[in-house]
Amino acid sequence: MQNTPKGLRFQIGIFGKRNVGKSSLLNALTGQMVSIVSDTPGTTADPVEKPMELRPFGPVLLIDTAGLDDDAGELGTLRAEKSRKILERIDLALVVVAPDGWSELEDQLAEQLRRKNIPVIAVFNKTDLHQPSREIQEKLTKQNMDFVSISARNGQGIDALRTAILRQAPEDFMNSLGLLDHIAPAGKPILLITPVDQEAPRGRLILPQVQAIRDALDHDAYCIVVKENAITAALNNLKEPPALAVTDSQVFSQAARCIPDSIPLTSFSILMARMKGDLTLCAQGAAAIQQLTNRSTVMIAEACSHPPVEEDIGRVKIPGWLRKHGLPDLKFTFVRGHDFPEDLTGIDLVIHCGACMFNRREVLSRIRQCSRQNVPFTNYGTAIAYCFGILERALQPFPDALAGYRKAIGQRS
Repeated sequence: MQNTPKGLRFQIGIFGKRNVGKSSLLNALTGQMVSIVSDTPGTTADPVEKPMELRPFGPVLLIDTAGLDDDAGELGTLRAEKSRKILERIDLALVVVAPDGWSELEDQLAEQLRRKNIPVIAVFNKTDLHQPSREIQEKLTKQNMDFVSISARNGQGIDALRTAILRQAPEDFMNSLGLLDHIAPAGKPILLITPVDQEAPRGRLILPQVQAIRDALDHDAYCIVVKENAITAALNNLKEPPALAVTDSQVFSQAARCIPDSIPLTSFSILMARMKGDLTLCAQGAAAIQQLTNRSTVMIAEACSHPPVEEDIGRVKIPGWLRKHGLPDLKFTFVRGHDFPEDLTGIDLVIHCGACMFNRREVLSRIRQCSRQNVPFTNYGTAIAYCFGILERALQPFPDALAGYRKAIGQRS
């Protein structure tokens, strides 16, 4: 459980004014002293993340935030803004208030959460001292808002809050799409092509490759894992051809040359686009590459915050492949981690990594942000397959995405 990646966890944000007991609630839910608790307002300056197992729900990530009413000058404003940025990545919000503390600020926050289709639970803390008024309870009931009374200090109501969290969990998360769902037949071999380079240090594989192995097992399929120089040998040694071949995008071209057209071929990154975002939209975004000029600017968005390696896929290889398409002066800008600009003015295309460290809500939030500003959005796998001229083949296992790509290509021609 502790090794479950953050991007696969149900993410729960804890919001509210200063000194309502947000950090105490985090500590009560986890049973650990995760956040510092103090009577001094503004003790929590930056979001505090804590992975845990919420049974029977599974792995979650709890995020404690600074007070939304922080008015301690410019620094306080920045802390409050940082808390609101968490809204772009959570699956559920806990709005913590004192029993008599529901105000216009909480109303505004609840309305903002509703617009984002994020479930919300009002958590009345310190109810060992007094209960929320009947008027407040009736108001929230009319708004169809779930609410729970707790005391983070003595643990009263924590079990009821856990039950409410399970009740509010969105169905699409409870029944989320797996990496190989619908494309990995039981009892059939799956060929996984995994180069070993600087981005996969000695002793481990990158996360999507590990997830694909696990997903093949979950589907009662079996997988053969090879480097790119052993593809032909692996195919010759199999008694039957694989039902699917999945390759690292960096060796897409080599894999396509070695694997017969009769074997469906796609990439780990394309599978991540389907699982974490919207593959059809990413395919349509890849079609926008043909409209780029030497005056265009492409934003490369990386979920990981690790330092780039010498032959980094996002900062070196993708720009190089795009520039080979007659665009030697194509401009690039780069963002990493959770830093994604709200204003995309001047950006002609966003190319996002596979987002293995993000949850689906954060990726979809970025997709919506791009769509609102008419900026095409694609991901590493679809962009690389386009550069190599094999995107249609890579989308063959996904008819809707393939149709969307062909339609976009036709409209842009």
